[in-house]
Amino acid sequence: MRRVLLLMIGGLGLVSMLSAQHSVDGYVPEKDPLVRRKLEQWQDVKFGLFMHWGIYSQWAIEPSWSLCSEDMGWNPREKGRFQNYEQYKEDYRNLRKVFNPTGFNPEKWVRAAKDAGMRYVVLTTKHHDGFCMFDTKTTEFKITSAECAFHTNPRANITKETFDAFRKEGFMIGAYFSKADWDCKDYWWPYFATPDRHVNYDPARYPERWNRFKDFTYQQIKELMIGYGRIDILWLDGGWVRPASNIPKRFEDWAKKGNWNQDVDIERIAGMARGHQPGLMVVDRTVAGKFENYVTPEGSVPDEPILVPWETCMTMATEGWSYRVNQEFLPARKLIHTLIDNVSKGGNLLLNIGPGPDGDWPEHAYERLKEIGGWMKVNDEAIYETQFIAPYKDGKVRLTQQKKTKAVYAVYLGDDNETGPPVRIRLNVIQPAPGVRVTMLGVKGELKWENDNEGCTIEIPESARSNPPCKHAWTIKIPKHVRTNGNE
Repeated sequence: MRRVLLLMIGGLGLVSMLSAQHSVDGYVPEKDPLVRRKLEQWQDVKFGLFMHWGIYSQWAIEPSWSLCSEDMGWNPREKGRFQNYEQYKEDYRNLRKVFNPTGFNPEKWVRAAKDAGMRYVVLTTKHHDGFCMFDTKTTEFKITSAECAFHTNPRANITKETFDAFRKEGFMIGAYFSKADWDCKDYWWPYFATPDRHVNYDPARYPERWNRFKDFTYQQIKELMIGYGRIDILWLDGGWVRPASNIPKRFEDWAKKGNWNQDVDIERIAGMARGHQPGLMVVDRTVAGKFENYVTPEGSVPDEPILVPWETCMTMATEGWSYRVNQEFLPARKLIHTLIDNVSKGGNLLLNIGPGPDGDWPEHAYERLKEIGGWMKVNDEAIYETQFIAPYKDGKVRLTQQKKTKAVYAVYLGDDNETGPPVRIRLNVIQPAPGVRVTMLGVKGELKWENDNEGCTIEIPESARSNPPCKHAWTIKIPKHVRTNGNE
């Protein structure tokens, strides 16, 4: 794992950013027309909410990874509190007995996310630790178990309650699910030690045990597909759990255990899942092939556009995927600029917030979403239902284009010391077509502009500079354009 954009990205299974070239090379276009339609819908909504939440939130630690014996620096067990590994695992597991998020109110989250302009949600139904945030019949290590402090709450089935609340408000629904399960005795067999994240026995040598794990995984995903309403995205993590034949060299340091084949038969799982959820997008992340419907660079925005469906998944916090005490959050300007940058390169942004052990988000998370929402209310037409337009940027400007009208939006990214747009915005790659009405979103009237041999200069009136329609970034709308070489 590495820091990207000041984010600790250890909570997920991916440890290396996908390059644009690899993403294109490894991508297999979807043939199912229902899935293709769903992908197009998902690409239009652009902005989603991610939530990492589980019993690890009780200790305000990174999801699951302190259970792993790999010494990676960002996943330590608390110094001086637990020294014995077996004792630590037992105490971690016993968190279910005190995890009691009585402040859980998904409708409050929906309101904040919707007002911020988010249109899809992905919830961790099960992370690598194996604790299920849904009412599975496969294990008692779950939120609805009689051993869990929260099980008597009428909203104990957190996944169902969350999905229902967001779906009611028109959100697309995504189920994060870890293919690894460190609580399952058919993945981490107690007969052997657990030296790393991988299955701790050779599946080829013990096929019956591995087949039980495959069936266990299949059954849990089936429960999610049949008992939780419409699901749009099956977001599979734990990229080291994959066929041995599908491990690129750049992942061999973490995605390979000798020649062990950790194939859970995604084709069988996807077939079942789509049988219950027609059009379901399957995101077997980092496992290039026909079941990685979109790619998921983690913690940063790619340097260049990726010419397949993609989203950046990143945390709102400056560190960690899950809740922390006195957690710091990225500035709203940084988050808004990241959204714009992603969209200009043809991608989505999946922004993570970690609920606390009380069942609510930190107050700063609501504050950030409110500020993002203020910007989106003025500028959302430059975000939703847009597409990449070459070359996507022009200095401090990011470009997007409406798919239907072909209008171009030039979004000026303000520096920290800029409280309003500049006197002039210069574009060097496109020009307004002769006679078009150029405007700034949120500002009445049209703007003065002038083309020259190199591009165009757009004048921003003093009224818009002293009383800007929003903070952080300002959008010029060009209904019809020509390239600077005169070609439309």
